Amino acid sequence: MYRNGKNLIAGLLVAVCATACSSDPEPQSPYVKAAEVCDGLFAGGLEETVEAVTGATSFKRRADEDMGRLIGKIEKEYASGRSWSQGGDLCELAAKGSRSVDETSLRFRIYAPQDANYPGSPEGERRFSLGKEAVTNVRSAGIYFECVSPRLDGSMNRPARIYGGLSKAHDRGGALENAMDNLRVVHAASLAVAEKLECEDNAGLPAKLDPELKELPPVGRGTESDS
Repeated sequence: MYRNGKNLIAGLLVAVCATACSSDPEPQSPYVKAAEVCDGLFAGGLEETVEAVTGATSFKRRADEDMGRLIGKIEKEYASGRSWSQGGDLCELAAKGSRSVDETSLRFRIYAPQDANYPGSPEGERRFSLGKEAVTNVRSAGIYFECVSPRLDGSMNRPARIYGGLSKAHDRGGALENAMDNLRVVHAASLAVAEKLECEDNAGLPAKLDPELKELPPVGRGTESDS
């Protein structure tokens, strides 16, 4: 009786293992929704904005996105003392089926003093009072801001000039709301970078973009740009 019970238990264990051990985990989808791109940066309110900006609802999964790597690059480039840098990508918002040359991306770099408030705006570009300056148009947007941080030695006297840019947005026409959507995306990314860099007062960037954000006039070519 004891032997039969022992054999029965062993048989049940084999059967359970045969079922559980033979089932492999579901393969990870190569695509994600807007809430998951850029390590979930836009989850909780900006998913529809990302879909509008990219013209897509499904995106390629990127395994190499790393905020820490970008922050390390900015720290190193600031420490070099150069007035500008190449920077690096924060992430790509690559639509399903898109070619690499067409993928919307977010990139950050140290900008030269003369880059902000540069005289002579391209046709269709709008300027806004955000950071040192924010610019946006049909297919791109950017924010220039300055960062004082304990992670950037010397920034109390020489703030780090950082530019966050969105490129290759989906062309939805020249309406102001479309340009503002581009700016909302780059604002969210810039705020995340400022927080990670431990910028004082988040580099002056608001937690949410004011819908009544002040628009600035174009900088004339005869006007001296800010430094």
